[in-house]
Amino acid sequence: MIKALSLDGGGIRGIIPAMVLAEIEKRTRKPVSELFDLIAGTSTGGLLALGLTKPGPGGGPEYTAADMVRLYENCGREIFSRSCRHRVASLGFLADSKYPPDGMRKVYARYFGAARLKEALCDVLLTAYEIELRTPFFFRSSRAREIPEYDYTMQDVAFAATAAPTYFSPYKIDIEGGSRYYALIDGGVYANNPGMCLYAEARNTRPGKDMLMVSLGTGQQKTVFPYAEAEKWGLAGWARPLMNIVFDGVSDTVDYQLRLLLPASIHDGPRYYRLQPQMRQESQLDDVSPENIKRLKMIARKLIEHYSTSLDRLCHQLLHH
Repeated sequence: MIKALSLDGGGIRGIIPAMVLAEIEKRTRKPVSELFDLIAGTSTGGLLALGLTKPGPGGGPEYTAADMVRLYENCGREIFSRSCRHRVASLGFLADSKYPPDGMRKVYARYFGAARLKEALCDVLLTAYEIELRTPFFFRSSRAREIPEYDYTMQDVAFAATAAPTYFSPYKIDIEGGSRYYALIDGGVYANNPGMCLYAEARNTRPGKDMLMVSLGTGQQKTVFPYAEAEKWGLAGWARPLMNIVFDGVSDTVDYQLRLLLPASIHDGPRYYRLQPQMRQESQLDDVSPENIKRLKMIARKLIEHYSTSLDRLCHQLLHH
């Protein structure tokens, strides 16, 4: 059986799936990279996928899921930081990305060092989008192992996968000795929930095998957009809510499709788990305030408590299949 893990995008809200994975590691006493055969991640989900599969000095993973929770807690402010000078020069981020790349570059350098994509401890698939070729772009550790040209550093992969439009500038990865390049942005523009990408990858690379998939969200926004207000919106009015609507709509569609494709087995139980908390209060992907971090951790704890029985069953499946 293929054991697959899908991790949604969502910026700082990645602390929610990180805490769920920490609970799974606690209950199974095994690292995520040993529990799953294939991990797909979009944006912050890609960051988690890389962090949990980066090899450490002893051959096992360098970071636990609990370590990744601390990354969000301790480094969120560094990643989402900007000087007054940048704020003024970008006209509040109308004329430039909201954040310069400096903070992100320093954090990724500390966490990933010289590690390369081919070294991932289990197969990973990360989503990005190439803005010049106008096509989805996938970072695959399996391809990196086979074709040296596609073996990027984990730092580069993390940067490209988390370059959310308006928040960060597109990331340029040089190839063929610098004679060509890819211009990449966050894959959330087409696959904020990468579950179907993961399903297709697993079916293509491991045909004929049964599948158990775990899909972890970063919280679904429940902000209501009244018709009386929306009917008067123009471009400026739709700019902010449209992104949330698209992300949630695409994620829910993928969830619906996977529920149909992976129905429960009579003998083995569920083949698809989706854990997605409902957000009563809107939470921006760059809100790294201590208050929001505390609130997100509380949401994660409530999610774990609510799905505790399901998590027990899932952990049993992960250990015995």
